[in-house]
Amino acid sequence: MEQNSQALAGRHAVVTGGARGIGAAVTRALVAHGANVTMLGRSVAPSVDLAGDPHLHYAQADVCEPESLGKAFGSARSSFGPIHVLVNNAGQGNSAPFLKTDFALWRSMMQVNLDGAFHCIHQVLPAMIGAGWGRIVNIASTAGLAGYSYVTAYCAAKHGVVGLTRSLALEVASKGVTVNAICPGYIRTDMTAEFYDSEKGKEVIARKMLAKRLGKPEELDGAILLLSSDASSFMTGSIITVDGGHMVGSL
Repeated sequence: MEQNSQALAGRHAVVTGGARGIGAAVTRALVAHGANVTMLGRSVAPSVDLAGDPHLHYAQADVCEPESLGKAFGSARSSFGPIHVLVNNAGQGNSAPFLKTDFALWRSMMQVNLDGAFHCIHQVLPAMIGAGWGRIVNIASTAGLAGYSYVTAYCAAKHGVVGLTRSLALEVASKGVTVNAICPGYIRTDMTAEFYDSEKGKEVIARKMLAKRLGKPEELDGAILLLSSDASSFMTGSIITVDGGHMVGSL
C-alpha cells in the first residue's frame, strides 16, 4: 500500500496495548491510512498525547477482565461507531525454567496472551458477522510456531493464539470476517531494549538473526495494513511471520 493511501478511511479499529511498543506502531500505521483508532490499555492515562487528534481515542481496560472490556468497547463505539478491525496486540512475556514456572506464572501468561484475545474477539465478532465485514488480526509470535527454552508458558500461550486464529477462521470464512495472525520475531521495543543491549542479547542476535539486526515495530506496518483492509479479502487463517528470516534460518 502507498503511504497515506486512505485505504482504511471510515474504518474503526481497536488496538489492544495500542499506546506503546508494537501497539503504538500499529496505531500510527492505521491512522496514517485513514482509520479511526481506539487504543485499549491498562493505564488510567495513555502514554501518548491524544490532544488535537480526532482519529484517536483511548479506553482503559485489562484484557483479562471481561467486565472492564465491556465498558471499554462501549466507550470505543460511542466515540467512533461500529468496530471493523480488531488487533489483539496486548501481551506479556516472562521467562523461567519449567520447574520454576509455578501455576500462577503459567496462568498469567495464558490470561494476558490467549484469554485476552478470546475476550476481545467476543466483544466484536457478533457485530462483524452481522455487518458481513470484519478483520481480526492476532499478534502472536515466532514463539507460537517454535519452542524456546525458559519461556514454556509464553510459548504455549502463543501457540494457542495461532490455533485460535486458524480455528476461528474456519468458522467465519463465509461470513465476510477474516481472522489472521502476525508472528513477529525479535523486535526492539522499550520493553526489550535492555535485554538486547546486553551481551547475551547481542549474542542471540548474532546467532539467530539472518538479518543480523533487530526488527523495528514499524516494520510490521505492511502486514498490519494488508490484513486490516480489503486487500486481504481472500486471506483467512493465514500466519505471517515478520522476523528477519529467523524462522527460515531455524529450519
